[in-house]
Amino acid sequence: MPATPQPYHRRRRRTHALLAGAAGIVTVGALAAAALPASAGDSSYKPAGKGQSKPSRYQDVQLLSFNDLHGNLEPPSGSSGRVTEIQADGTTKTIDAGGVEYLATHLREARGDNPYSITAAGGDMVGASPLISGLFHDEPTIEALNGLDLDVTSVGNHEFDEGAKELGRLQKGGCHPTDGCYVKGKKFKGADFPYLAANVLDEKTKKPILKPYWVWKKNGVKIGFIGVTLEDTPGVVSAEGVKGLKFKDEVETINKYAKELEKQGVKSVVALIHEGGLPASSAYNYDCNAAGGGSGISGPIVDIAKNITPKVDALVTGHTHAAYACTIPDPSGKPRTVTSAASFGRLYTDTTLTYDRKTGDIARTAVRSANHVVTRTVAKAPDMTDLIARWNTLAAPIGNRAIGYISGDINNTGTESPMGDLIADSQLAYGKKLDPETDLALMNPGGIRAGLTFAAKGAEGDGVVTYAEGFTVQPFSNTVNLQNFTGAQLISVLQEQVSGTNAASPKVLQVSSGLTYTLDLTKAGAARLVADSVRLNGAAIDPAASYRVATNNFLAGGGDGFPTLGQGTNDLVGADDLAVLADYLTANSTATTPIAPPAAKRITIVQ
Repeated sequence: MPATPQPYHRRRRRTHALLAGAAGIVTVGALAAAALPASAGDSSYKPAGKGQSKPSRYQDVQLLSFNDLHGNLEPPSGSSGRVTEIQADGTTKTIDAGGVEYLATHLREARGDNPYSITAAGGDMVGASPLISGLFHDEPTIEALNGLDLDVTSVGNHEFDEGAKELGRLQKGGCHPTDGCYVKGKKFKGADFPYLAANVLDEKTKKPILKPYWVWKKNGVKIGFIGVTLEDTPGVVSAEGVKGLKFKDEVETINKYAKELEKQGVKSVVALIHEGGLPASSAYNYDCNAAGGGSGISGPIVDIAKNITPKVDALVTGHTHAAYACTIPDPSGKPRTVTSAASFGRLYTDTTLTYDRKTGDIARTAVRSANHVVTRTVAKAPDMTDLIARWNTLAAPIGNRAIGYISGDINNTGTESPMGDLIADSQLAYGKKLDPETDLALMNPGGIRAGLTFAAKGAEGDGVVTYAEGFTVQPFSNTVNLQNFTGAQLISVLQEQVSGTNAASPKVLQVSSGLTYTLDLTKAGAARLVADSVRLNGAAIDPAASYRVATNNFLAGGGDGFPTLGQGTNDLVGADDLAVLADYLTANSTATTPIAPPAAKRITIVQ
C-alpha cells in the first residue's frame, strides 16, 4: 500500500505533546489539557466497612487499538512499511514500521501488567492480504490476532471478500470447505475474540449476522463496544461477497445499540467504526486539533462523529489507512476522541479512558490518546516469529517461484502509477489474446495493493519478481473480463472517475498504453474530464463507435462508483488477474532483459 492512501478497496480474496521523540506520539490536545479527576488511575482499595473494601471512584482503563492490518504478518515493504514523522524543527523523516513480531512486542510492553487494559481493532484485519495469509484464507492472521490478545474488532469491508459464510468460519472455526485443513490433524479453531457487525443484517432474518456489541467487565467497570462497517460496503466489495446482506447506516445503528446498552446498565461505550477520515498531513504525529477540535481532518468520519449520540465516549476508526488522534464535537458540542492507526500494523493507538464508578460513565475531559510507531528496533516476539516461519514453510513452494524480472522499483503511488500502467498493459495484452479486437484496459487503483521492488526480499536475487510479490500486488482473485462500450459510454466512464459518488474523492482508473487524456481538477464534477483530450492511439474517441474494453470483474459489475461499466455488452469472462500479470511478466522479461518501470505519462493532471 502506498503512503498516499488508496483506501476504498475491493472484492473477494485470492485463495503528551506533539513531537515527543523518535517513536513519537501525538496527544489529543483539547482533552489531554483538561485536569484528570483527582483519583484517576488509582486502583487501590478503600475501606467500606468491616471486612469489606471497594475500589476508588475513578479508574483509568487503557484502550490499545489498531486497524486495517490486512494480513500483513511480515514487515510491509517499501512505502507500505514506513511512517512519516514531523520533527521539532518542522522537517519530516520516515521510520520503518510494522510486522506482527514487533506489534506483539509493542502491545505487550504497553500493557505491562495492567489489569485494566483492552485491545480493540477497527476492521479489515483480513483481506487483500500478502501470500503468507491470503493463500490460506487468512487463518494465519486470525491465529496471530489470537496471539496478540485482541479482545474485540468490528468487521470491515474486506471481511466480506469471501462472503458472510467464510467470515462466520473465521469467527467460529472449522477447516475451509474446499481447501480443507492446512495442517494435518489440526482443525482451525477460529477467532478467540468477537467480530462485531451491528449494521450488517441478514436480508431474510433482518438480524445482525454477528454480535452487534460486546461488553468488557472488570471489578465493576463496564465498557461496551459497538462495531460497524461502512454502509457503502456493497459498493467496494463484489456482489457475491455481500449476497444476502443488508448494510445499515452507521450513525443510526450505533445510536440504537448505545440506547440498548444503557438500558442494560452500560453507560460507557466505544464505537469501532470501519470508516474514517483524511487528516491534512500524512505525518502520523500531525496535530489535527491545532486550529480547533477536528479542524485538521475531513472525510466521512467527520459527519458520522458529529451525529453519533453523546452516549458514545470514543470512536476507533479505520478504512482510510490514515493516522490521526484528535477530537470532533459530538451533537452536544462536546469534544470526543476519534482515532485511527494508519494500516498494516505500522502504528497502534494508546487511549486512556477514565471510568467514573459513581456514574458508570467515562469522564471525557480526562481522555488522552496518542499514536505510537511499531518500530522494528525492539525485540521480535518469538511466538510470532515461529508462527510466520510455520506458514512460510507451507507457502514457500508456491511463493518463491520467479514470474518475471524488473530493472527498478515499479511503485503504485501517484494519481497514475507505474504499477497501474503495467497491470493495465498486461490486461490489454491478455484481452487481445482472447479477442484481437480488444482496444484498451482499465484498472481500479484500489485493487493495486502494492508495487514491485527491485531489491530482493529473500534469496531470489535483485530484480526477480516472485509469485508471492505478485500476490501482494493483486490478491483478490478477480477475473479479467471483456465488454463492449460505445465511445459515449467510455467518455462517461472517465467522467465517473471525478463525478457522482467519486466527486469528493476521485478514483482515477489506470489505463493501458495508447489511451491518453487530461483531467482538469480545477473544475467540478464531470467537467474535470477534458472531453476532447481523450485519444486512443492518437485518434479522438468516436461517440458512436464500439470499443472492446478489458477490466476486472469488480469494475465490470459497476463497482467503485462506475455504473456505466456495469452496462457493457458481449461479456467474456477470462482468467485470474494475477495469472494474467504473471504471464505478461514471464513473456516480456528475462534476467538479461528486465522490464523497465513505465513512465506513467498517459494521464495529464491540471490542478
